[in-house]
Amino acid sequence: MNKQEIINKYGTTDKDTGSPSVQISILTHDISKLQGHLESFKKDFHSRMGLMGKISKRRKLMQLLKQNAPVKYQDLIKELGIRG
Repeated sequence: MNKQEIINKYGTTDKDTGSPSVQISILTHDISKLQGHLESFKKDFHSRMGLMGKISKRRKLMQLLKQNAPVKYQDLIKELGIRG
């Protein structure tokens, strides 16, 4: 899934890249790609630092979404399968 497909699926319009749900979805996609990379290259610490930054940014956006729109937050985590 590329970035434009994610924007079309989770955004309110085709050019909606700023809403928290779109940003969380894009970050989740990037995180999963980086996790796959780090399974193959265990000593790639530079990519590991990038992964930790993306995880931190996603966590902050999820807290913001949870405070402002709890129903949308619940729907998003179910759809993305972030938390069990």
